[in-house]
Amino acid sequence: MNLQTICKVLQADIITGETLLDTEIMSACGSDLLSDVMAFAKDSSVLLTGLTTLQTIRTAHLMDISAIIFVRGKLPTQDMVDEAKKNGMLLATTKLSMYLACGKLYESGLKKGSMYGE
Repeated sequence: MNLQTICKVLQADIITGETLLDTEIMSACGSDLLSDVMAFAKDSSVLLTGLTTLQTIRTAHLMDISAIIFVRGKLPTQDMVDEAKKNGMLLATTKLSMYLACGKLYESGLKKGSMYGE
């Protein structure tokens, strides 16, 4: 599933990284704990989180995650947007809760799990 489809399914507003919409995503990682992201995120993942800290962008970059979608209507700071641009990442926001966002992605066919060895 590509990022354009993911953003459409989640009714997400793109903040930066429009050029990455054709990027294929194999799994989703939904977490507000960056230690879990570091332990369990897989390649070609999108990160769903409510954490709006610069460390979120840095952790995603370290884990080769090319897209972050903020849930619950959270918005990143300008420093986060600047860092995402520098690292070539897509940032988007959705009003959906993490539970609903993960469920909608699963229902839409993104079934390869990324948490706890699924």
